[in-house]
Amino acid sequence: MSLLAGCAAPIEVRLDSGAPAQWQQASAQRASNSELAQWWRGWNDPALNALVDEALAQNLDVAQAVLRLRQQRLLADTAGSAFLPAVAVGARTLQDIAAVDTYFHASIDVSWDLGLFGDAEAARRSGSASVLDAAAQLHAARVALVADVVHRYLDIRLAQIQRNLAKKQLQQAQRQLQLLEIRRDQRLTDTQTLELQQLQLRTQEAQLALLNESQKRAAHALAALLGRDRPELQWLQSKADAALPTLQALEVLPADLLRKRPDIQSAEAAVEQAAAEVGVARAALYPRLMLTGSLLYSFNITRNHRSTSDSIPMLGPQIDIPLFDWSRRRAVADGKELALQSSIKAYRQAVLIGIAEAEGSLAAVAAQQQRQQSLLAAQQIHQSRDKAQAVRQQLGLSSDLAGAENARASLQLQSEMATAKAAEALAYVALYKAVGAAPLDPVVIQTAEVKP
Repeated sequence: MSLLAGCAAPIEVRLDSGAPAQWQQASAQRASNSELAQWWRGWNDPALNALVDEALAQNLDVAQAVLRLRQQRLLADTAGSAFLPAVAVGARTLQDIAAVDTYFHASIDVSWDLGLFGDAEAARRSGSASVLDAAAQLHAARVALVADVVHRYLDIRLAQIQRNLAKKQLQQAQRQLQLLEIRRDQRLTDTQTLELQQLQLRTQEAQLALLNESQKRAAHALAALLGRDRPELQWLQSKADAALPTLQALEVLPADLLRKRPDIQSAEAAVEQAAAEVGVARAALYPRLMLTGSLLYSFNITRNHRSTSDSIPMLGPQIDIPLFDWSRRRAVADGKELALQSSIKAYRQAVLIGIAEAEGSLAAVAAQQQRQQSLLAAQQIHQSRDKAQAVRQQLGLSSDLAGAENARASLQLQSEMATAKAAEALAYVALYKAVGAAPLDPVVIQTAEVKP
């Protein structure tokens, strides 16, 4: 019995989930799990909060993942059913060899695969691994959904801001063209300068068309994420007071949060599945023991009497001993061992990828913040130049054309600043996606609670 117990011991797996004590790109600050799970609410944008809530409730990809998880949980509950006693009842009529008498046979057959040598435990472990993977896929769907909704929302807001600035730039270009036409008529400028301004005007018109397209694409993509067949009208329109959400101070993010990344959870599930397959392959190297029994009732219909010779119950073991195919089974077991080692390395690789993505996102946040500081300094210089230009125009020392050029440059700088703010916001989105931050579905929480 001690030998059987040793053979039935589950496969032990050690996973290296080690992560840095803190990020190299930023110091780690502690934040509660609820804050991380609702990270977008830190931007205090009611419209964005409502969109994310609707998406989590209505998105079809998430709904599919929920159903797959429920399916795997149902299957996991029956993972050990193959090792429970099975009863088969049958009835039939047949003739003897001489075709003289006709018999009615009723039988009860019982079989019980004991699942020794870890076979039953491996089946249950495989079921649990499938549930873990389905839970990870659901969490992945929710993480991606939240990130995509926030991304598309930011795209729409940025497009609205850029459209407003592009319209102002277009008006400014038209004003400059008018001034140049006056100067041409006065023979104060040449035709080439006028053509360059016309080219700039057409470029501004083309840029506005691209912004309209970008906003429409983002609006339709957002509608699909919400399970709608068309976007809201306000997502397609320009908005004079459009603004990006106000970003809060970065609340990062303990490095060990990486263990909650869906791909790392899926890699762990793959390891568990591989370990279960090793258990099945190892069990196949040993004899398979089944307890079987049968009871036959026979009645001679032709002679109208019961046959007593076939009504004796039979009970006994059935042993399947691997002899001639043992080498094949050994090769299968060795192959499963190698697959297990491969899945362990894949798990570690998933951890390293998670670390790299988080560090890259932190670096992107820092870079966009530095970019905004540089643009802010440039903006202050432009403001000073605008004031000086206004004074010169009042004194008659400069023309409207020179002032228009300064205004155009100022609008261009505002556009670059809006792009930098949006890029910083998207870096935040990538960061929280990199650490797998999203609210857990109740079925995922329940799965985590019953995880062995």
